[in-house]
Amino acid sequence: MGMIARGLVSEKYKQIYRVSENMNGMDGHMHDMNGTGMDGHMPDMNGTASPPMMMMHMTFFWGKNMEILFHNFPGVDNAGMYVLSLVFVFAVAFVVELLSHSRFIKPGSDNFAAGLIQTLVHAIRVGLSYLVMLAVMSFNGGVFLVAVAGHALGFLLFGRRVFKKPDALSDLP
Repeated sequence: MGMIARGLVSEKYKQIYRVSENMNGMDGHMHDMNGTGMDGHMPDMNGTASPPMMMMHMTFFWGKNMEILFHNFPGVDNAGMYVLSLVFVFAVAFVVELLSHSRFIKPGSDNFAAGLIQTLVHAIRVGLSYLVMLAVMSFNGGVFLVAVAGHALGFLLFGRRVFKKPDALSDLP
């Protein structure tokens, strides 16, 4: 690596290190990240420190200062956006249950068209399920509770025994 490239890498490392130092303790705690030092630096093969890792919660916590799915969403100290994100997670979990227990194919439909519709509904359902899973992986207690509540209410309304005729089956196994 040339002298200029080393200088650029070194300067970039210093910038990242300064950002990391400013972020340490944002929530009032220093977290050790599995083999990293308390400053978030992971030693590399040469024994030198690599750029700092981003700190994140690894246990459930309560609060509105967090990120769900996207960088800086819902933001810091923004209770309205936090509530909106909770409503969004609830709605997505509810729609997953709707898609899981609904019929979209009429009896006697063309097998090829029915297969395409089933595949499309399955892909949408799995994609939305992964979004809910990633939201829950924020480890925020509120997000976890609304995800469970959305799935539970969706199952209650669209499940097999409550509010549904016994002969009506879903398209999905």
